[in-house]
Amino acid sequence: MTIKPNEPWGTEVDRPAGLVVVSGDAALADHLAADDGVPVGVSAGDLFRTLGARPITDRAQLRRLSLDVMYVSVDGGAPVTAVAHVVIRSPWWRGGWWQGPVTLVMNAEFIGDWDVAPRGHPNDGRVERFDLDATTSVRQRWAIGQRLASASHLPHPSIDRRTARRHTVERASAADVWVDGRHAGRARRVDIDVVADGASIYA
Repeated sequence: MTIKPNEPWGTEVDRPAGLVVVSGDAALADHLAADDGVPVGVSAGDLFRTLGARPITDRAQLRRLSLDVMYVSVDGGAPVTAVAHVVIRSPWWRGGWWQGPVTLVMNAEFIGDWDVAPRGHPNDGRVERFDLDATTSVRQRWAIGQRLASASHLPHPSIDRRTARRHTVERASAADVWVDGRHAGRARRVDIDVVADGASIYA
């Protein structure tokens, strides 16, 4: 069951035997994609920070958490598992972050130092999408970047925010696609489907 307002998230349990602790978003996604039934926790990355960044190496009691999982298809390719975020932006030779449209699709709250989605939750059954208008000036982009550290970038007339269980992002020309911090190629179309309660992790 996805989390409900004002309800606690997860259950306190004894540390499971054979727990594997991975050190980042992409490593966690890879472990979940393997679907081998081995219990897993995470010790670094943007989802780890979203979970409260509590070290789990030496704790006998952990929280077992249900987690929504994203499946990302790049130009109709086989879906890739993701747990934290998808970034779609211009290649560096067309300006990268500084020119053209930018889309962030967030299951985690953070991308590095940016507090992108403070109102989202990794187990609410949907993900948040933020679209930066292609016409946004470099000066405005710089200002938005400064505000992202404190989650004060919204509302902004150049940013469209929406939440859903499925998102399709289309571009007139191929954009760089980054999934959980890992380059997934270039595409004109990216489809993102959310599976609520798609995995269980320990934190």
